[in-house]
Amino acid sequence: MEIKDNRIDAGKAFDWGKTSEYYARYRDIYPDEFYQRVADRGLCVKGQRVLDLGTGTGVLPRNMYKYGADWIGTDISPEQIGQAQRLADEAGMNIEFRAVSAEKIDFPSDTFDVITACQCFWYFDHEKVAPEFHRILKKDGRIVILYMAWLPYEDEIAGRSEALVRKYNPDWTGGGETRHPIHIPDAMYEYFDLEYHDEYDLNVPFTRESWHGRMFACRGVGASLSPKALETWDAEHRRILEAVPDRFDVKHYAAIAVLKHKR
Repeated sequence: MEIKDNRIDAGKAFDWGKTSEYYARYRDIYPDEFYQRVADRGLCVKGQRVLDLGTGTGVLPRNMYKYGADWIGTDISPEQIGQAQRLADEAGMNIEFRAVSAEKIDFPSDTFDVITACQCFWYFDHEKVAPEFHRILKKDGRIVILYMAWLPYEDEIAGRSEALVRKYNPDWTGGGETRHPIHIPDAMYEYFDLEYHDEYDLNVPFTRESWHGRMFACRGVGASLSPKALETWDAEHRRILEAVPDRFDVKHYAAIAVLKHKR
C-alpha cells in the first residue's frame, strides 16, 4: 500500500510492503532492556489486553509475549501483517493481527488496558485517533509510545549510512536524530495526561549483513527507492561496510512516553 503524507519525506510516496521481507529479517533489533522497561511499569503484562498499533511485523507483541498479555496487532500494510502472522505462528504464539490503519480501527468501548505504538506514532492523524483511543481504552488505561533511533552524530557507522540514504533520498526525514523526549501532539492532551517519560542510551549489536539489512528496510531506502536506485545504493552501502569489523555496536537512544486516560 503506497502512502503519501506531506509531513513525512516532503510527501514522497513509500510502501512498507516493498520491504516487508527485509523488515521481518532485520528490524527485530530492540535489546531486552527496551521491553523490560515497559513490563517494569506494570504494562503489557499478564491479565491485560493490549492493542499494538503500527505493529509492522509484530516485533513488539512477539517479543513481549512472554510477559503474558493478550495481544492484538494492527498495521496499515497487509504485507507487514502477513509477515507478523507468519512469524507468530512459527513461534507458536496466539496473537491476532489485522490489516487496518490506526484511523480506521473499530473495537468496542472499554476493550483494552493498554495501547502501544512503537516507532510509528508520528504517522497517525492525531485529531482523529485521540478520541477513539480514549473510547476503546478502559478507564484506567494507558498509551505506551516507544521509539529507538541511531545517533548519527556520535556513531561513525550510523552517520555514514545515514549520509548515503540522504544521497539517494534527499527529502528523507528519518535521520538527524539527537536525544529528546517523544513529542506528544496537542490533540492527545484533550483526552490523556502525560504520566511518565524517559530517554536512555543503548548499544545495539549488528553484523555487517544485519546492519545492511536494517538500513535496507528503512523507509528512506527499501520502502521508497526505485529498483535502479536501490541496486546502486545496495552496492555502495556494502562497499562502506567493507571497512568495518564484521561485528560492531551502533549507538542508539531509546525513549518511552506513557499517557494516562482522562476520566
